[in-house]
Amino acid sequence: MSRNAKINTLLLVLVAALAVFPLVLGLGDHKEEPFAGADAEAETAITEIAPDYEPWFAPLYEPPSGEIESALFALQAAIGAGVLAYYFGLRKGRRQGEARAAQAAGAQEADAGSASDRTTA
Repeated sequence: MSRNAKINTLLLVLVAALAVFPLVLGLGDHKEEPFAGADAEAETAITEIAPDYEPWFAPLYEPPSGEIESALFALQAAIGAGVLAYYFGLRKGRRQGEARAAQAAGAQEADAGSASDRTTA
């Protein structure tokens, strides 16, 4: 097994552990919505500290249900992942293209050098 394969396997195991451990350990069992997110936790903490607090801004769009909100969040994440994948793929393709162009230029110079050696001899 190559070094990269070992690293990738280790990273995959760590990601799986991060996903499974909170469920196995029962984190959030005492809450009504255990995995609601940081925004809901912050809102709860603010209302406990300062019950008369008024937010500065209101959301531009309030989805009718939590499922639609989750779907929009997943769509946003997918679009972001697609943009990043496109960018890194473009960079890799450009690097490969430059390497092939340099290799072709080197091969042409070698051919031209051997042709000029034949004509002078």
